[in-house]
Order: sequence, then C-alpha cells, then structure tokens
Amino acid sequence: MAKKKEEGYLSAKESRRISRENRKITNAFEKKNKRKRVPESEFATRMKDPGNVLEIEGLHTYFFTDVGTVKSVDGISFEVPIGKTVGIVGESGCGKSVTSLSIMQLLQRPQGQIVSGEIRFNKGDRAIDIAQMPIEAMQKIRGNEISMIFQEPMTSLNPVFKIGDQIKEVLDLHNYDNIPEERINEKVIELLEMVGIANSRGVAKMYPHELSGGMRQRVMISMALACDPKLIIADEPTTALDVTIQAQILDLLRNLKDRINSSIMLITHDLGVIAEMADYVVVMYSGRIVEKGTAQEIFSNPAHPYTQGLMASKPVVGKKVDKLYSIPGKVPNPVNMPDYCYFRDRCEKRCAACDGEYPGEISLSPTHKVSCYRFFEQENKEA
Repeated sequence: MAKKKEEGYLSAKESRRISRENRKITNAFEKKNKRKRVPESEFATRMKDPGNVLEIEGLHTYFFTDVGTVKSVDGISFEVPIGKTVGIVGESGCGKSVTSLSIMQLLQRPQGQIVSGEIRFNKGDRAIDIAQMPIEAMQKIRGNEISMIFQEPMTSLNPVFKIGDQIKEVLDLHNYDNIPEERINEKVIELLEMVGIANSRGVAKMYPHELSGGMRQRVMISMALACDPKLIIADEPTTALDVTIQAQILDLLRNLKDRINSSIMLITHDLGVIAEMADYVVVMYSGRIVEKGTAQEIFSNPAHPYTQGLMASKPVVGKKVDKLYSIPGKVPNPVNMPDYCYFRDRCEKRCAACDGEYPGEISLSPTHKVSCYRFFEQENKEA
C-alpha cells in the first residue's frame, strides 16, 4: 500500500519545477528593475489627492519560494497625508514590514518582487510611481526624500565604522559632494544634538557597540533625518527598548516631524504606541487591510472582529483580569490562502455570509472603512 503524503509535502521533482517557473518570473522582473538611464516620464504619475505625500493602491508584493508563492502583501490601498502620522498595526507576519520594504525597494531580491499596484510619491512639483522605478532612479529617492528607521539598530549600523563616519556617508551620498569637509562634520554634530545626544562630539568618535540601545536608536533616527525627508518610515522603532526610553524616542519623533514638516508611517504591534502617535490607523491581517480610519474612529468604534480582538488583548491600567484575552486559532498558510475571509476560522462573530468569497470594503464613514460581512448585512437591513 502506497504511503500517504503528508500535508504540505513537496517531492524534489515538484520543488525543481516550481523553482524553474519562479526563475522565469523573477528574471523578467529583475530585467525591468535593472534598466539604466530610464527617462522619468516612464514612471511619472499624478496624485489623486495633492494633500497626500504617499498613495498606495492595489499593491501586491510576492515572494517566489521553492515551496510556492507567498503573497505577503495582497492588494492593499491606503494614503499618508502630508504632515500626519499613519500607524500600521497587526500581528507578526501580517505584511507590515514587507509594505515598508516595498516602498523603499529594499525587498530581498530576486525572490521578493512588487508584482502589481501603484506606490505614488508626491515630490511637490510632480509625482512618481515607485513601483515602476528602476533601482538606479530609486537610489536618488531612498534616504534623501524617503528614509527608514529600522527595527534593530545593531543590524543596521556597521560595527567597524565610527558613528560620525556612518552619518557622514549618508550626507556624502545625497547632494553634499561640493560642501567643505568642515561643514559636513558640523552637520553630523548638529544631527546628533537634534536627537538629544548630549556628548555629540564624543559619540561621533565611538563605535556602535560602545552605545546603549536607546543611544543607537537615536543615531539611527539622526541618519534617517539627515536629508530632511518628506516621509519617515519607522519600522517598530521602540521594540528593543525599555519603557522609559520608548517614551523619549516617541516624543523625539513627534517633535522632529513637526520641525522638518514631514510625515511618518509608523509600523508597530503596540496599540499603546499607535494611540499616542497616530492620526490615522491601518489594521493589517495576512497581507490585507481589514480596517482603516482615523485613530479616534478605530479606538472608539473598532468594527472588524480582528481589531476588536487586538483591543481586548491589550492590558488596561486599573482593570483587573485573571487572564488576558488572546485571539483563538492561527494565521492561514501564506502559500495556500483560502478563498474566503482570511479571519473566518478564528472569528468568534461569524455569520452565514462569511462562507462566501473574501468580503469587499465597506464605508462606515468617509474615513472609516472595514472588510467584514457583518456590515454588509447591516447595510442591507438599513436599505
């Protein structure tokens, strides 16, 4: 009797076939990404709302692996208004960081690719579509007009170079070629002082391992702000820090955003940080947006069962509970996603309509939108 294959088992032959197919797909994307001297007209676009610094529409980012295609970001759309903070929240593996890496074009290539969608960036006098830009053109935008503060500073700072030299490298890369060396050194000290480092001249001569976690994160922020970017992407900037340092870093980000008049896209799984910092909130689950709206709408009237579960699992000061709530079940397999609502098997508020295909987006207000069948039923009753 033939032995039954385990679920998810792939033979070597099947894995080779998938690998060959993936190479054909990724080679085509890489050829497009590596084009040289491409005129800006090829990736020029127009903002739907000039009041936004960033507009993401229908973004699909996939990873082509030997076991199948992982749809890390599966058709998301949201905006970042000028001068505002947008918080992206969700559990680990929901696609938050992949969204930020797609914007920065820092995906692990060739496996990771932006398959379709638009990432419109407002340069003031014109707009560009980052999803269509080749790597050569993106290098002028990355770090200069869009910068990123990474989650763990020790993996981002080079351990063999001094702090001052690493900040200086950012300035050298972006329009500081004709500026005297003395002025660049002064700029490095100014940036370190701007992020609240007292002994800035001493710190500039130190190596990353000589600084504390909070100091290293401040250095990362100073590098991100070196060229006065229009958009700052902060990918869980306070995860590795203790609570008091977290508060200092968040205050610093808020004050610096106002000082250089930029926007922040804040990625975190900490709802407390989102409540304190964000003007708008985007809730992600398994590569899709399940709910989005203003911070006031999301926190005072969470609509999606997943958002409600995240709220319920957060400890509340003054409220005594025997055990914190946790959302039951587990996230679906990213290689083989279901054709119905991804949250259905974990949802405690299922209705008859949940057995249908993935629910579309429904507006609860001009700014508050949710993807849930319960609101389709409610709308039908009202109609």
